[in-house]
Amino acid sequence: PAMHIVFFGDQHLDSLGGAQVSMRLQREFLERAGHTVTVVAPKMHGSRSSSGSHGGAYIDLPSMPITTDREYSMSWPGRATDRFLDKAMTRRPPVDLVHVQADFWGAFIGHRYAQRHGIPVVHTMHNRVDVGIAAVTPLHGPVLAALNAWRGIAMRGAALGSGGDPVRGSDGVRGSDGWAFLRGLAAGASAVTAPSTHFARRLEEHDVFPRVDVIWNGIDDELRERTLADGPVGRAPGRPRFVWLGRMSPEKRLLPFLEAFVASGVDADLEIIGGGAQRAAAEKIVRDRGGVHFVGRLTYPQTLARIAAADALVQTSIGFETQGMTPFEAATLGTPSVICDPDIAAELGGGLWAVPDVGPVASARELETRRTAALAETLRLAASDIADGTAPSPLPEVAEAFRQSSRTAAMIEVYERVLAAR
Repeated sequence: PAMHIVFFGDQHLDSLGGAQVSMRLQREFLERAGHTVTVVAPKMHGSRSSSGSHGGAYIDLPSMPITTDREYSMSWPGRATDRFLDKAMTRRPPVDLVHVQADFWGAFIGHRYAQRHGIPVVHTMHNRVDVGIAAVTPLHGPVLAALNAWRGIAMRGAALGSGGDPVRGSDGVRGSDGWAFLRGLAAGASAVTAPSTHFARRLEEHDVFPRVDVIWNGIDDELRERTLADGPVGRAPGRPRFVWLGRMSPEKRLLPFLEAFVASGVDADLEIIGGGAQRAAAEKIVRDRGGVHFVGRLTYPQTLARIAAADALVQTSIGFETQGMTPFEAATLGTPSVICDPDIAAELGGGLWAVPDVGPVASARELETRRTAALAETLRLAASDIADGTAPSPLPEVAEAFRQSSRTAAMIEVYERVLAAR
């Protein structure tokens, strides 16, 4: 039977970000399958905001911009937002299920809504909150403690039922680290999903939820077919071509990668896609090294075309990604990857060059030095294999399992299981 599912996000789906890309695809494929989707997120303030262009399926909450480029915004989880949302939802069909795909205010607002109306929640964890916050602030301990306190306040008794009585009390979660924060979010959920096996296992090990369903983020089926059809039939002649893409920020480890690329001395071309605060520092590292091209931000179809045209994608973050979309996108387009994160290498299962683990070291500086040397050696190996025509091929089953149609079918099974258990 057709369902009405309400997505809650921290950011508007027209803003930049992997979770936003995934949620847009999920909505499209759920609607193709005959379901109704409403998307609740903070209103955008930037030049690209396009409120009103989604046929009433987007409810843009009152918000304030939180970044200087006005790309991202936040909505305050409180009674005023609750009232605005409840009024807006009267113009939408009755809701069967809430699907929270947020970590902060979007999660609080979504769980409050579900509690008020007695609707079951599926919660997708997109973010390793502890690692993400540690990457952007040295004060991550106090920040996480404050977030846990905020979560406790925002989600405790949020929820006054029609008679004015609290629907559910405090979540009773103890602790002040990132895992405690995620435990608090999961407390109101009937099911929790994660975009990779390694992240799902970590969530279970830290008692976030007893059994976490693994459902990868996917790629648009038609866009994949189009990209493959438009791409080269065989390898174009020339030097090995590497591609790196992502946000240019410390947790993505672009600067150590470029140092390794220079140190490797490989006779290869490198294309770098994306933007961010570290771009100037990145350009400085390779100023005297030929063959490195910074192409800036590209559209999603353009990015996939560049991945398909490359000989290898390089994935450099370690321990940060909950899935790491880019190597999966590369695998589904037939492009192997150089992988720094052993969890992602294990998830892909093959068709890659894994950078060896450097083992225990005495200091953080020595760890980075050894990691850079190991990555440089792996780049030399990959360039040699590409030039010799012996590069590994991604596993066909990864390409199949990464199609959004198969991911949506798996998520619908979770939805139906939750509704059947009511």
